[in-house]
Amino acid sequence: MFCFQCQETINNKGCSAKMGACGKLNEVAVAQDDLILTLKKLGQAACSQQQQNKDVPLTIGYFMAEALFATITNANFNLQAINNYHAKAQQLIAQFGGNNDNHLAGVLATGDEDIRSWRELMTYGLKGTAAYLHHAAVLGYEEAELYSAFYENLANLLNDTLTINDLTAATLAVGRLAGKAMALLDKANTTSYGQPQPTQVNIGVGTRPAILVSGHDLKDLEQLLSQTENEGLDIYTHSEMLPAHYYPKLSRYKHLVGNYGNAWFKQHEEFNQFNGPVLFTSNCLVPAAVKGNEAKIFTTGAVGYPGCTHITADSRGEKDFSALIALAKTLPPPTQIESGYIIGGFAHNQVIAVADKLVAAIKEGAIKKFVVMSGCDGRHNSRAYYTDFAADLPKDVIILTSGCAKYRYNKLNLGDINGIPRVLDAGQCNDSYSWLVVALKLQEVFKVNNINDLPIVFNIAWYEQKAVAVLLALLANGITNIHLGPTLPAFVSPNVLKLLGDNFKIGTISTAANDVSTMLS
Repeated sequence: MFCFQCQETINNKGCSAKMGACGKLNEVAVAQDDLILTLKKLGQAACSQQQQNKDVPLTIGYFMAEALFATITNANFNLQAINNYHAKAQQLIAQFGGNNDNHLAGVLATGDEDIRSWRELMTYGLKGTAAYLHHAAVLGYEEAELYSAFYENLANLLNDTLTINDLTAATLAVGRLAGKAMALLDKANTTSYGQPQPTQVNIGVGTRPAILVSGHDLKDLEQLLSQTENEGLDIYTHSEMLPAHYYPKLSRYKHLVGNYGNAWFKQHEEFNQFNGPVLFTSNCLVPAAVKGNEAKIFTTGAVGYPGCTHITADSRGEKDFSALIALAKTLPPPTQIESGYIIGGFAHNQVIAVADKLVAAIKEGAIKKFVVMSGCDGRHNSRAYYTDFAADLPKDVIILTSGCAKYRYNKLNLGDINGIPRVLDAGQCNDSYSWLVVALKLQEVFKVNNINDLPIVFNIAWYEQKAVAVLLALLANGITNIHLGPTLPAFVSPNVLKLLGDNFKIGTISTAANDVSTMLS
């Protein structure tokens, strides 16, 4: 294997042993490489169909999005599941009369370091985009135009005629697609469950047996809540599922009682203390937390792990969680690990609703800056930087956050400005789209020509491929001067890094105190 798609890749160079830093085994990594190559070929075949004015059913886009999503960091560790995706992709290529000739699979199949760098940047952006397309699709929101762009971008990864300039443009095309996918998912979530509302979420525990729900898929949570409404169980969210509490049509379930634990990487100790079963609805599964606990870990959708019960949907998209529910009733209630409340639910609709207050506070000097601190959390001790940075910010600065990076500071007592909390949590990583909407609204209000002239700075923590999709979406919308940490991606070559720095002013982080000073100057 050779894999360097996540921020924790070994020595910030690449995982090339029998197991990756994430716990992915060599044979699974190789199978995923084969699957990714086959999906690129399927993208070519789908593009060819469209060029011949032949129909490509939405079911093809749905399958491709789910299959690529399964290769994201900490998603699917089940070799059989990856092989099943691969077999179906090969079958579809043959059905379309596509080219399924032998190619070298894997990152290192591209010899030129800079070409490889651009291609991997595009691949990882497409993986994140696939996740967002899949989450929207399960709620019934699909667009043929977005799937078509998805096929074209995958096909570009096999086009050896593209120059460095072509690949730069193609990478921004991935960013535009990612932005549209996040907009579609935002529409899917808010239409299905209502606009997020400012909400206090309990982080303590009750006395009833319970189920913990992790991942990102709101429909899975909704179906579980419906099936457990009168079963004497409590439901808790975990990590990126926390924002489910902000949606009115989900928060109305009285047995959705709170959020348990922190970001994904603390699963090992927190799952044992939770006591009840855990449902993974998407990525962020840590093998070390699952191994030995397979009997009480359930998976669904693109996520999987050998030995865990995988719950599939029927032809109507319905899932039967009865085995999970029955097990929960036999296990003890959660052990309390903390108490109190955290507040969130400040997606673009809520922020724009109080835009007049924000504008007034900016004009009178009560708010000097907004700092976007969206992104991912992770295991490295260096990520304490984000806690220190948030704590060191002056009291006239508001933090705009989304994704699990917020767990580094969302329990700090940072106060408010004129009644507006200093930490505004929009939701999941895909809800980073909210901050783009807010920035465009402020650009309109303040009548500035360049979005980068607004009092907004970006200090982004990245870990996996959805963060790459968000980054590319920001770049495609003209946002520059983004600080990225805790380390720069291993898959970006020195020459490509220079191009990104020259064209988009992507910078690194240093110390919290120094960066507070320089970013706010």
